[in-house]
Amino acid sequence: MTPPSRLAYRRYRLTFRHPLRTAAGWWRERDGLILRWEGEGGRIGWGEAAPIPAFGMETTGELEAACAALGAAPEAEAIARVPFRLGCLRHALGRAQAELTGRTPAAVHRFLPVAALLPAGPAALAKIPLLAEAGFRTFKWKVGAGDLGDELVLLDEVCAALPAGAQLRLDANGAWDRRGAERWLERCADRPVEFLEQPVGPQARGAADLLLGLAADYPTPIALDESLVGDGDLERWLAAGWPGLFILKPALLADPPAFLERLRGAAERVVFSSALETAVGARSALQLAFSWPGARALGFGVWPLFALPGFDGPAAAPFVRPEDLDRLDRQSLWNALS
Repeated sequence: MTPPSRLAYRRYRLTFRHPLRTAAGWWRERDGLILRWEGEGGRIGWGEAAPIPAFGMETTGELEAACAALGAAPEAEAIARVPFRLGCLRHALGRAQAELTGRTPAAVHRFLPVAALLPAGPAALAKIPLLAEAGFRTFKWKVGAGDLGDELVLLDEVCAALPAGAQLRLDANGAWDRRGAERWLERCADRPVEFLEQPVGPQARGAADLLLGLAADYPTPIALDESLVGDGDLERWLAAGWPGLFILKPALLADPPAFLERLRGAAERVVFSSALETAVGARSALQLAFSWPGARALGFGVWPLFALPGFDGPAAAPFVRPEDLDRLDRQSLWNALS
């Protein structure tokens, strides 16, 4: 392949319209890099590098330095030498190259359902009726951000507020120890909880054995999220025979197609989820979701997310379609960063 003629990048720092409260505290802004790679004939490939340093990932400053070192016209060999620890940059370069060479995945779904994100704490109760009226039937609630006992009581109120037939996903972001996770799993057993996401963090002592034990002892499925972002994490969980779900945030993976290939045998246990990226990264991630044979509700009901207009992915709706991705104006987003 003839090397693309020009690689450029721009950094963004965007304030959320509403701060997101998680077990790690308040998250108020997102930063990352947008890559624009122009090839012969004016063809353009786009990529986004959006790390989450709290997950133990690289910083945006490190990515900027690496992009500067690559230069405006890097050879393929130079790209291959980008360190694997800069996985988000490798991701962005790979997605841009895929667009330049016409290797973007083909959709196998005409539409996919979307899960709506609920705020932590009692604020969720005010959001549920509005989202239910809009047609959402899968909801994701951030837990582990407040007192454990208070949240357990609130769970019943949240479940009671759900529309008939709805499912609730709980995302703890690794907030609990064994006993905390057990209390939640005991409470979830008789409630419309689809799964409990990352009840114990990957850095906890004996986390792998603890999560495997919890998955075996309780009927509510457990999903891995933060446990899957490190190099070799997926292979270790597959080798251990993980029985639960895999939350896939494509924007945080160096090579999402290779990652997905290793999950072919668990297609129905994969849930695609947003990393709170801009429209550039969201488009790439959702293209992968539409090409995947599994059809669980996507964790992309997060928009409108940013205070500035023009940076969000598809408008929040209970379903998303491939043509919705074509309406995302990445060039205008790029221009807004100049």
